[in-house]
Amino acid sequence: MNVNTPTENDDGDDDAVDGVVTQMVNVRALTPMQFAQLGVKQVAYVKPVIFNGAPGFAIHAADGSPMAVAPQLDTAIGAILQHDMMAALVH
Repeated sequence: MNVNTPTENDDGDDDAVDGVVTQMVNVRALTPMQFAQLGVKQVAYVKPVIFNGAPGFAIHAADGSPMAVAPQLDTAIGAILQHDMMAALVH
């Protein structure tokens, strides 16, 4: 599964809007592994944690893989944005 692959619709034209190619994915038909990979390079989750006895904010990839720990929320979000990803907060 590659959701970034260009596709063609019935009229033979690429599905592109403003130069961005999109593809519809039926998430109900995905395997658990495919679902875990969906958005893994675009979305990072931030959640409050206690790390080495101090409060911090863990950054995880969309598949749950740990990426980093930041001391402050704005630092965690800044790191995510710096890597051209979208931040999602988890409570």
